[in-house]
Amino acid sequence: MNNKSLGRLTALLGRGLYWIAIVLILLFFLFPLYWMFVASTKSPGDVTVLPPRFVPFLQFQPTLDNYRHVLSTTAAGARLHTFPGALFNSFLISGTATVVAVILGTLAAYVFSRFPIKGEDDWLFFILSTRMLPPVVVIIPIFLMFNSIGFRDSFPGITLLYVTTGLPFVVWMMKGFFDEIPREYEDAAMVDGYSRLEAVWKIVIPEAIPAMLATAVFVLITAWNEFLFVTLLNPNAWSTVPPFLYQIIGYGRTEWSRMAAASMIFILPIVVFTFLVRKHLLRGVTFGAVRR
Repeated sequence: MNNKSLGRLTALLGRGLYWIAIVLILLFFLFPLYWMFVASTKSPGDVTVLPPRFVPFLQFQPTLDNYRHVLSTTAAGARLHTFPGALFNSFLISGTATVVAVILGTLAAYVFSRFPIKGEDDWLFFILSTRMLPPVVVIIPIFLMFNSIGFRDSFPGITLLYVTTGLPFVVWMMKGFFDEIPREYEDAAMVDGYSRLEAVWKIVIPEAIPAMLATAVFVLITAWNEFLFVTLLNPNAWSTVPPFLYQIIGYGRTEWSRMAAASMIFILPIVVFTFLVRKHLLRGVTFGAVRR
């Protein structure tokens, strides 16, 4: 075998190993989602049968009854009738907190990036230090504070808390991105007669959109999945989906198929949002949208 054939065989073998690794990685990460989807289409009897049945239509007859049941406001058993309201609360609270955190954090990051601020490094460290404490450490003072000002089980209270927890991440992400945008762009715009606000709105913000979307994904995921604060502070009217899923486990017999259906509905908005902003996501998290 000559060197040319050996090189071709080596390249072919390397490509084959590459695709085998890709398939194994995809199976590792996607199989739990596939299993949850399959479980959501099973009847209560099929979901617990051993050995497990993996293939719809061949090993069992799929059904959409679980989805209809969890989306019904009159569903009985395990408080399933509260799921539509909890899902609406998740949309409203997480969406509002994400929008407000990204807007406020972007403005603060622009100020840190463009203007001299006395003690800037100390301020930035203080902002970052709020992310260093685990939530359980501050839950007691926050609980007492919310009780004293009447913010327990309210939309403004939990939303403000999520905004507060998301702001440090937004400020640090966006500051790094603004540092990559040359100031000369704004200077040139202001020389042409634009005000500072007009230059920011027409020059800087369009360049910052990829980073804003990437940041919004992470802030939204954090607020969407948050469990501890909403469980203790919003146990009733303004509760979200994560405590609801825990309640299914904790009330009598666990309805695994309906829990899987509720989980699939719960993760779908995040998957859709991430898919829609996928073109901006990599660009945003790696910065470098504009190079000097």
